[in-house]
Amino acid sequence: MKRKNRNKENLEITYEDDWIIVAEKPSGLLTMSTGKSGEVTAYSMLTEYVRSTDCMTSGKHGNHTDRRLFIVHRLDRDTSGLLVFAKDHQTKLALQENWNETVLERKYIAILEGDIEDEDGWIETWNYENTKSMKVHCYPFKITDNPEKPPRKDWQYASSHCRKILTAAINENVYTMVEFELETGRKNQIRAHSQWIGHPVAGDRKYEAKTNPFGRLALHAKTLSFIHPWTGRTMRFTSKLPHIFWQLKESPGIH
Repeated sequence: MKRKNRNKENLEITYEDDWIIVAEKPSGLLTMSTGKSGEVTAYSMLTEYVRSTDCMTSGKHGNHTDRRLFIVHRLDRDTSGLLVFAKDHQTKLALQENWNETVLERKYIAILEGDIEDEDGWIETWNYENTKSMKVHCYPFKITDNPEKPPRKDWQYASSHCRKILTAAINENVYTMVEFELETGRKNQIRAHSQWIGHPVAGDRKYEAKTNPFGRLALHAKTLSFIHPWTGRTMRFTSKLPHIFWQLKESPGIH
């Protein structure tokens, strides 16, 4: 069963069946609550949707307050794109416990500051999150290093593939649109890797971006492909590029 359901926050349900919901989250919307009272999140909105759907199906009035959704993975507040939610705890566990084997493809579109010289390549680092600043720092990954044996217990191996799409200028500032494909899924991985190579994601002040041409973080979760935990089918979803990003594609190209 496929549905498309938009609301005022522009959260869109791309796919739904008896076990999962795949949704597109807009930039600026939290995946889940930070604990503040009354926060609107992708989780709260979809929970309300599922409960209201249950009411309509059963013909009863009021919310089914015991109905729950389960978050399978997250996107940062300012990152837009595809998210997966589970409708029961068993499905959540089935997806999360075998996430690296279940997920076949995770691609993001990012617009980075500056002109990237390399057309295609891998970024490999050790990542460490400072619990005070909540910022992820990268450290060199050596050829002799073993991804499964970090030099420090609080470091994590992080690997991203980066492919250049185009370079163009906006208001005399140069930007490069790239496609990131994740081999690992560490917190803030793309944002930290972009800073590590000297080209922060546009609009990402936390990771030292100097410009914000789109009024938001220029990062979008575009493609997600995974094996359905119960049907065994390969599920592949692609999200359209945010309209505002076309500003770069329509700008005079450099190369």
